[in-house]
Amino acid sequence: MIETSTVGLRTAAPAAAGQAGRFRPDIEGLRAVAVVLVVLFHAGVPGVGGGYIGVDVFFVISGFLITSLMMREVRETGGLSLIDFYARRARRILPAAALVLVTTLLASYHWLGFLRGDEIAEDVAWSALFAANFRFGEAGVDYLASQDAASPVQHFWSLAVEEQFYFVWPAAIVLLIWLGFRWAIGYWLTAAVAASLAYSMWLGGTWSYFSPATRAWELGAGCLLALIAHRLDRIPHRIATAMAGVGLSLIVIAAFTFDETTPFPSYAAGLPVIATVLVLAGRGDSVLGRWPLVWLGRLSYSFYLWHWPVLIGAEQAYEGTLTAGTRALLVLGSLGLAVVTYFGLENPIRRNVHLRRSQVLTLSLAAWLIVTPLAVVRWKTSTSPAADPGPSAEYQPRLGAPAHAER
Repeated sequence: MIETSTVGLRTAAPAAAGQAGRFRPDIEGLRAVAVVLVVLFHAGVPGVGGGYIGVDVFFVISGFLITSLMMREVRETGGLSLIDFYARRARRILPAAALVLVTTLLASYHWLGFLRGDEIAEDVAWSALFAANFRFGEAGVDYLASQDAASPVQHFWSLAVEEQFYFVWPAAIVLLIWLGFRWAIGYWLTAAVAASLAYSMWLGGTWSYFSPATRAWELGAGCLLALIAHRLDRIPHRIATAMAGVGLSLIVIAAFTFDETTPFPSYAAGLPVIATVLVLAGRGDSVLGRWPLVWLGRLSYSFYLWHWPVLIGAEQAYEGTLTAGTRALLVLGSLGLAVVTYFGLENPIRRNVHLRRSQVLTLSLAAWLIVTPLAVVRWKTSTSPAADPGPSAEYQPRLGAPAHAER
């Protein structure tokens, strides 16, 4: 899911948990665990029926890290620059997202035929505008159940939820500071988290899964932890390490015991959320800080974006369930795409000196990265044979596609 710099509250050695701006290898490792759980679930690996909770782990991590960054800026400058915040988000999120959306759309038209391509084009448009969760929620999509023709960009719903949250949360901090209520930030956030959790338990159904209002409490849990991070250094190292161990164990338990029948998010999401808070509040370097997990954690955002369209696109192109070996190869292929995307696009743009120095340049690039998928959608749908019905508009997929697309 969404990823930001791994700044943290504790160094690799037993140190103050409240120290900000330090690299947190354990958080990179936790990202790796989260993305592996999601990928295993989507790849249909037996026994990992609750792997979707990896998304919830990502939500808590995101809230914790980004709020840590924002509150550090507030402490150092007395305020928070929304322009700087959104410029950083744009550099981090948009390049890889735009690439995956455009590639997925073009591949869909090529391999699945124009009718299915036209359907996916609409999903891509909503995803480019960070509103995919509304699109799939309105369509009544059951994310946890098998579907005849799942959208290859369906996983962008989580990206949409996070960005909608970050459209509101930083602005709320700025407003409270401007009104002179900086001291009340934690109280307001606690009330919002409680309201969101209650709404999630009350609502149920498809909208409960996709709504930002029912998911905000998960991100908010990470935000709350960030607000008290300076006090975590008071926890003895052994106890903190035990907390992280218990939290990691609970995440694994949830992944192996939850399934599509588990009421989710609702109260069931409390297990992975609390577990993630325990890991973040404690230490997990001895396990999570190992280099293979740290390396995979850095690739987690691109890996998450690529794995689903690769798996779903192949499944729909070949009209059936893929073998375990084929799925394993597809997962490895998507990891390869993630490596290329991270080192060739994602990281260079995020660390580009000129972009970091110029908000105007960054926001201009952001506008182009949002417009580009929309322009490709417009081009493909306007030139699709379906736009000019006639003999040439016969449905002819390259390799075949679900009957759902034949309309």
